[in-house]
Amino acid sequence: MKLVFATNNKHKLQEVRDIVGNRVEVLSLSDIGCCDDIPETADTLQGNALIKARHICGKYGLDCFADDTGLEVEALGGAPGVYSARYAGEECDSEANMRKLLENLTGKSNRNAQFRTVIALIIDGKEMLFDGIVKGTIATEKKGDSGFGYDPIFIPEGHTESFAQMSGEMKNSMSHRFRATQQLGDYLKENYG
Repeated sequence: MKLVFATNNKHKLQEVRDIVGNRVEVLSLSDIGCCDDIPETADTLQGNALIKARHICGKYGLDCFADDTGLEVEALGGAPGVYSARYAGEECDSEANMRKLLENLTGKSNRNAQFRTVIALIIDGKEMLFDGIVKGTIATEKKGDSGFGYDPIFIPEGHTESFAQMSGEMKNSMSHRFRATQQLGDYLKENYG
């Protein structure tokens, strides 16, 4: 079975391929020759995931899924949330995003946060949503050099290391993307064998 993952983010693509394994051949946007800039204009993660999936399905006629991920920080009222990638500006600079987040948490004792991934699947004309959440805290400084995005400052519940200090295998076994992708995989297995 082939499914298009509406992304060209190599990190996300590899994570999803590792999680899904060989049950499904996951193609990227570049694999189908799509160079479209798909605007993420919704104010929710679900909305953005659906925009991307509907665009690919409508334009290319292929079954596909898309995701949107956000870091939701309790003390900041759920921010940066849907704006996580461009929290510090449209350049989508991870270093600047982390700096801004750490600055905004200065002096705050509540550092509770959660990473949330929503996957929108469109297959055989049906739309499905899968939601993965991992709770944790925001560190006071960056730790580790693997992973991407906010990984160096996010410490998952029950652990002392940030996502960026963990092996890819360990992170994938508990991450928000893993949890959403696992639901996607279970749905595909149950309905498409």
